Amino acid sequence: MFREMRRRQQALTAQETAAVLYRGSAGVLALSGDDGYPYAVPLSYIYDGERLYFHCARSGHKLDAIQRDPKASFCVVDQDRVVPEEYTTYFRSVIAFGRIRVLEELREKRAAIEKLAAKYAPQDTPEGRERAISREWEPLCMLEMTIDHLTGKEAIELTRQKQREPR
Repeated sequence: MFREMRRRQQALTAQETAAVLYRGSAGVLALSGDDGYPYAVPLSYIYDGERLYFHCARSGHKLDAIQRDPKASFCVVDQDRVVPEEYTTYFRSVIAFGRIRVLEELREKRAAIEKLAAKYAPQDTPEGRERAISREWEPLCMLEMTIDHLTGKEAIELTRQKQREPR
């Protein structure tokens, strides 16, 4: 169903792929947009080891697209260092493919926003996060992406560098 990576030697391991998702702060969600045009939108997110969660407004292009077709991909770029003398970049990125649903059940929605709040404001107190969540609760929509396929890749130069490092 999903294509095999053409340059398999550059594939990240499952552990490296998960690490990219844990450490990233933003990615690009790609959906099937209006009139067959792709719709890609940058978003903050949280990865819990199994699923991705996003927050958004209760209406708009993103929700319309998800309602039409819940299939999506989400890309996180972990590194993209331009190396002009080599006419390349030393990149590392991950793409998740899956399906998105709106969290309607209040307990699920609450758990997801608490994870997101803890990620983006780790220094805040639980009380401070609670105030922030309560302030935005009514207009808040939370999305969950169940991952069907996950792939990570890095520049061949980074792969070679890892191979040279002592273990």
